[in-house]
Amino acid sequence: MLLFPLVLFPFLLLLLYFIVRPRPVNIPIKNRHVFITGGSSGIGLALAHQAASQGARVSLLARSLSKLEEAKQSIRLSSGVDVSIFAADVRDYYAVQKAINDAGPIDVLVVNQGVFVPQELEKQGLEEVKFMIDVNLMGSFNVIKAVLPLMKERKDRGPTSIALMSSQAGQVGVYGYTAYSASKFGLRGLAEALQQEVIADNIHVTLIFPPDTDTPGFEQESKVRPELTTILAGSSGSMKADKVAKKALDGIKSGSFIVPCNFEGQMLAIATAGLSPQRSFLMAFFEVAFIGICRLVALFFQWNWYGSIEQWHAKKKEK
Repeated sequence: MLLFPLVLFPFLLLLLYFIVRPRPVNIPIKNRHVFITGGSSGIGLALAHQAASQGARVSLLARSLSKLEEAKQSIRLSSGVDVSIFAADVRDYYAVQKAINDAGPIDVLVVNQGVFVPQELEKQGLEEVKFMIDVNLMGSFNVIKAVLPLMKERKDRGPTSIALMSSQAGQVGVYGYTAYSASKFGLRGLAEALQQEVIADNIHVTLIFPPDTDTPGFEQESKVRPELTTILAGSSGSMKADKVAKKALDGIKSGSFIVPCNFEGQMLAIATAGLSPQRSFLMAFFEVAFIGICRLVALFFQWNWYGSIEQWHAKKKEK
């Protein structure tokens, strides 16, 4: 007798969700100001190219002025659009605040800066740990805090966006990513709480989870990864920066809170959905219907990883 209500329970929850769910939103890019941190290379530069080609006014912020100049030139050559560039370190709140004030009101903020030094925590210096936390997490606080007053006071009350570039290492911890994962996991808490704080101002938060992406930073990081990290990371593929940028931009424009970039990322998004916002009825259905299957797959991956770790340590002891 109890089985019938238990079977119906997920569908009743979905019916309730359909009644009270957030309304769909469209965040236009054309003729709007898109500000991208970490925009001189990699995913940030790919995003800048795509936003410029769609008619956005683009501003880039990064530490290196010479790299920013190169990025500006590449965008001008590919799309004929001139972008604004600002050299600042996201760890310096006042430098970031000045750049943002100089740039003017922002409609779409993409918090994309990131650094990664892979190493086991026992071997990694605390200065490197602090560097990653300061750039990836505290830098995100600095940028968002500087942008919010201007974004809230905008004359155009149309929907705006704050997007944060996390990582699949912000959904699941991986050997050698201790500090990096901590900095990226932190972005989720920031994003979930921030969305509640700014939704009344028609500001929509997006959290993007790219996999390993073919960028200059990833190429450098791959050279210094611990051996075991390389073995475990080999179970997932990499993506091109322009593919990640397209997924990210599409997610921003639709106001999606969670934006996975490949099939594995979609499975992770379902498995780790938790209490995150969800605008799509279809995705809400998949999350409810497939969370058990995704958990089973996740357990399989964990068992495989821990088996690989055990075998690697056993071989090391034999030498």
